[in-house]
Amino acid sequence: MKTITAYVGLGSNLGDSAIQLAAAWQVLGEKPGICCRQLSSPYSTSPVGMESEHPFVNAVGCLAVELEPLALLDHLLAIETEFGRRRTAGAVGYQDRTLDLDLLYYGDGRIKSERLTVPHPYIAERLFVLTPMAEIAADWRDPCHDASIAEMEEKLLLQIKHGRINPQIIKRNRWPGSFKGSL
Repeated sequence: MKTITAYVGLGSNLGDSAIQLAAAWQVLGEKPGICCRQLSSPYSTSPVGMESEHPFVNAVGCLAVELEPLALLDHLLAIETEFGRRRTAGAVGYQDRTLDLDLLYYGDGRIKSERLTVPHPYIAERLFVLTPMAEIAADWRDPCHDASIAEMEEKLLLQIKHGRINPQIIKRNRWPGSFKGSL
């Protein structure tokens, strides 16, 4: 299989979130068929689409993968479980989580199946995805919106500024300790 560029969103709002994201990134790089290329800075963000008293830490990573999309998804879900993510059957809406790994892009392809939709359907509405991704891949073009990540971020910021979308708090941070976001 040829190597595909994929982007993954990382998030957590339970426990020491930045440390958990850094550790999950390292574990992801140990999986066969996955090479971790670049990770954005961590960003402190307000919850979007859910009520929670726990703020999030989010980042976006670039991967080189030699896996089919569903195999990559299975790896991401296994790592979430390894880090204590529990999905409550029958729960409505989003819940607090120790780790969330979302497959944002798989090459420039579009996938829509029962288990996976790529590009991730809510990217254009989420500053916690667009801002960290713009840090590492501002020129990446979204095939559904026919726009670069930087253009999508700018559009969302304007929608927030003009009150069309609720405010989304986001602040760039540094990785803890000696972790620099690369392996």
